[in-house]
Amino acid sequence: MSASTTTQDHSENDHGDHDHHDPPFWKKYIFSTDHKMIGIQYGFTALLFLAFGFFLMMVMRWSIAYPDRAIPLLSELPWFQIWLDDEGRVTGELYNMFGAMHGTIMVFLGIVPLAFGAFGNYVTPLQIGAPDMAFPRLNMASYWCYFVGGVVMLVSFFLPSGAAKVGWTNYSPLATMTDTFYSSVFWTGQTLWLLGMVFLISSSLLGAINVIATIINLRAPGMTWMRLPFFVWAMLVTGFLLVLAFPPLEVAAIMQLMDRLAGTSFYLPTGLLENGQLMDVSGGGNPLLYQHLFWFLAHPEVYVLILPAFAIVTEIIPNNTRKPLWGYKIMVYSVMVLGFLSFIVWAHHMYMTGVGLSVSTFFQTTTVLISIPSVILLTSMLISLWGGSIRFTVPMLFATAFIPMFGIGGLTGLPLAFNLIDLHLHDTYYVIGHFHYVVAPGTIFALFAGIYYWYPKQTGRMMGTVLGHLHFWPSLILMNGIFLPMFIQGMAGFHRRAFDGGKAYEQIAQQVYLTGDTWIAKIFHGGVDIQMIDLNIVMSASAWLLAVAQVPFIINFFFSIKFGKKVDSDNPWGATTLEWATPTPPPHGNFIVEPIVYRSAYEYSVPGDKSDFTPQNQPPSEEGAEAKEETD
Repeated sequence: MSASTTTQDHSENDHGDHDHHDPPFWKKYIFSTDHKMIGIQYGFTALLFLAFGFFLMMVMRWSIAYPDRAIPLLSELPWFQIWLDDEGRVTGELYNMFGAMHGTIMVFLGIVPLAFGAFGNYVTPLQIGAPDMAFPRLNMASYWCYFVGGVVMLVSFFLPSGAAKVGWTNYSPLATMTDTFYSSVFWTGQTLWLLGMVFLISSSLLGAINVIATIINLRAPGMTWMRLPFFVWAMLVTGFLLVLAFPPLEVAAIMQLMDRLAGTSFYLPTGLLENGQLMDVSGGGNPLLYQHLFWFLAHPEVYVLILPAFAIVTEIIPNNTRKPLWGYKIMVYSVMVLGFLSFIVWAHHMYMTGVGLSVSTFFQTTTVLISIPSVILLTSMLISLWGGSIRFTVPMLFATAFIPMFGIGGLTGLPLAFNLIDLHLHDTYYVIGHFHYVVAPGTIFALFAGIYYWYPKQTGRMMGTVLGHLHFWPSLILMNGIFLPMFIQGMAGFHRRAFDGGKAYEQIAQQVYLTGDTWIAKIFHGGVDIQMIDLNIVMSASAWLLAVAQVPFIINFFFSIKFGKKVDSDNPWGATTLEWATPTPPPHGNFIVEPIVYRSAYEYSVPGDKSDFTPQNQPPSEEGAEAKEETD
């Protein structure tokens, strides 16, 4: 018996075992070790956290647009009234709490778990022809660490102190000393934030190690490095970013926990005053140490958000242009350079600390350099669109919208690389607009594209096209309605942490205007034109309407599970990568027969082929081989 026959018989026997793989409910859907179910668990949980984080933002936007009015509906709820003032208005403390938790939830509990945890878990093993992740039980532990970290974060809202309220960065010494007057410092929002972060970081480390080991060791026969889909390359680099960048933040969180609970002074300097009295701490610490540790993670973290978005878009564009991905190899090299450079740009977040001319010059240079691989990736995507027979499916709409939205986010970030400009724009709405263009209409649009694209593989049914369009077009318009005015306000000096949207400045300025001293009014108002405050209403209304625009997606998502159009094949999009070679939905073990890879990942519209796509596992035909020999 030949080796190939032995392999095929073994695979068929495995498939027979897969057919009889029927674990109990709790082991199949709750404590599952199957990478596909864990990916779905990550996806559902992350979407719920994204919805909650979006709710926090809508409350904040009400405070910014209408600080002198009671918040509708919520002010009538007894459990919510404890956080409002006597007239039902949002307080500054509530705004700070929701602001800190909005950033934490959207990044660490929403986008990263959806991008890397859900898509990385579900798609990566399928695309490399693996039966599962390298360490299935470790994979399960990764999800449950994430889930426990999320629960810890949510529990903090119900404590007497409320949740963390000193920003999603949790800077010391403010974060270390906040809420220490409670009888139990452990049961405070700031402490549980740190404890939750330890669980979340541990989850990401376990998941990243698993992804790296899976890609290196479990690739199908013939799946050489340069035959990997770009999606897999991006996940591999993302895994290395998590493994190398997250430990410093975990150490930073543990040291801040020790400062709060054990009386250490890792971040508490000597001579701190509280209410005019010298604080009783041992001192000797350095608060800038925390900032260095945090941003050493947080800038690679930006690319942990972005690279999975690139990964998804680069799968959808070739499929819907019916032509190969342009510049595949240079994109692979660019994403590796991007990962390396992301570790040497962190201090451009710290120009305000007075890092010095030499240090700021170095980080200005590296920050400008990191834009080069990003531009190469975007350019390759744009050229891939050129001359293609574009199918504007719903996934393609979100994928193509990602390119200009991310482009705006990247271009507006370039001025922030220079300390002279950053000193003016730091902590203004300009920074908020820049970052949100990267992660909201940028990364989140790519994640929506991925959901629409791989939904039929998971469920065997297509999501509705009409509801998809009703989801996409309002979301595109309203995303820009929220974030585009932020650049205008930011360049005028609007501060990101003004919970009243600048109304206090407006009142002072209006009083001085009555005296005719316009220049004094502008000094009081920080140089901000009063009329720009009205943009708060435009931005807030766009945010609330954006919530309504997600209703078609929610209906589409759940309705299509039972009533969506059934797919007529395992490969409804006519794609080339291996995940479409499995049954739909993929069984336990994924493949009926172990796939063998014969070609690169994006062979669309190859001259001489009968079809406009050639799957990676399709053997070369004898006619094709003879033609190739004649050509050679």
